[in-house]
Amino acid sequence: MIAYLEQHAKVERILFPLHPSFPQYELAKNQMKGACGLIGFYIKANTRQQIVNFCESMQHIMMAVSWGGHESLILPKCAALNEAEFDRNQAEHRLLRLYVGLEDANYLIGDLEQAFTKSV
Repeated sequence: MIAYLEQHAKVERILFPLHPSFPQYELAKNQMKGACGLIGFYIKANTRQQIVNFCESMQHIMMAVSWGGHESLILPKCAALNEAEFDRNQAEHRLLRLYVGLEDANYLIGDLEQAFTKSV
């Protein structure tokens, strides 16, 4: 999942503790034996609506906060903003939180890919 997101043309960058680009990567390597299925990534989008469309285009990954289940979920940080408050120049407004559940990685990648194709 990390490799897919980091190479995707519509992803600006990823946030994951055990990825070398993470600001505290060395600390994470020393303190963690593994990492969770929570991945942050910044999407290249010009409007809040593009991000909402991306999330709503998912056919399997649901847009929701964690319910403590096993399903994959996605939540855009801009969900708390209205269109007038959205600033594409603020990376935080383009941040998405992806919780990877127990589904097959290729299945989830397919869902992400079709949503990227439809929306951004």
